[in-house]
Amino acid sequence: MIRYDLQCDKGHEFDGWFASSDAFDEQQKRGLVECARCGSVKIEKQLMAPGIPAKSNRKSESVALHSGPTDPRMTEMMQVIRDFRKHVDATSEDVGSQFAEEARKIHYKEVEDRGIRGQATREEAIELIEEGIMMPISMRCRRSSRTVCVRVRWAFQPAAR
Repeated sequence: MIRYDLQCDKGHEFDGWFASSDAFDEQQKRGLVECARCGSVKIEKQLMAPGIPAKSNRKSESVALHSGPTDPRMTEMMQVIRDFRKHVDATSEDVGSQFAEEARKIHYKEVEDRGIRGQATREEAIELIEEGIMMPISMRCRRSSRTVCVRVRWAFQPAAR
């Protein structure tokens, strides 16, 4: 796995994990790498310091490297997001690429109401939002940088007209 520091054309910075450099290039070419804040697919890799392992015959010198947020509010926010992700994973069913179809079945009461999570194309997500079926929640997966759409019982539902 390789981690890249990324930035969209609007200046939002984020990171992404990819199986290889080629995997990033392929996903970027197909428009699958997108900014979680604004949805832009115009993404560029940023300069990063290389990770160079120490030689095995030398003692490693203790060097303080910046490995995470130093602001305690940022650390707390990241913990809240991790806890939320655990809650969603524990209380919903992963329906994978069948998300749009399952969300519609639940909404139109064709199947029992339950929390689900999975992937939807951008077009499917827009249609589901326009139909008032779900709201998107963007979360970076541990395995990829794809957006995860979540429909849970407490998701925003527009008022009946």
